Amino acid sequence: MSVGAIEEELSEIERAGLELIRETGGIHQSDFWKELDISSRKGSRVVESLAEQDLIQREETVYNGHNTYLLTPAARDLEFELLMAGDMLSPFIGEEEIDPQSDAFSQWIMNLAYEE
Repeated sequence: MSVGAIEEELSEIERAGLELIRETGGIHQSDFWKELDISSRKGSRVVESLAEQDLIQREETVYNGHNTYLLTPAARDLEFELLMAGDMLSPFIGEEEIDPQSDAFSQWIMNLAYEE
């Protein structure tokens, strides 16, 4: 089943939860259910359902001294075209140190400028 078809099958609260996760780019599960104004139990069921359908990713973390999950959009929801200039991927992807004077960055900026 396609992602669109899966999303059409979501309940109203699951759709709202998915939208919240996408809008925030990532939210802790302990805040997720509060933002949706639902019980923590219902929030957990919504998260579990979205994760099982591969619509979100859930990673264990510690937040405000408590174990929780960080909920993020599935990788397919990321807009990789925002990192592209023509057919060139940003040279900073995966790099720990950024050198804005690098030739690779200059070339990427030039491609970006002349895309129009």
